Amino acid sequence: MSNWVRVAPLDEIPKLGARVVRTQAGNNEHVDIGVFRTEDDRIFAINNTCPHKGGPLSQGIVYGDKVACPLHSWKISLGDGKAEEPDVGETACFKTKVEDGIVYLEIKK
Repeated sequence: MSNWVRVAPLDEIPKLGARVVRTQAGNNEHVDIGVFRTEDDRIFAINNTCPHKGGPLSQGIVYGDKVACPLHSWKISLGDGKAEEPDVGETACFKTKVEDGIVYLEIKK
């Protein structure tokens, strides 16, 4: 079962920027998801934690369809969450959609 959660109007997520959505994961834990906007207005969502040392990806530099982690510059694909070679690792991806100028994020329950 899934649930679409309203994130923000598209215009409130800056180009080459991100917003963080905090979700409940159970056992009073939460997961932070980075919702990214590329320069050409594509929207991606990945776990906000870098697979290397846990850096906050939403604070990284977005270029093309990648984000560079602010801690050690690992390049993470926004499309599949995988680290760019030679680095190895990946983070979870989430589905997004834009309807009537509003960005939505799919949360699985």
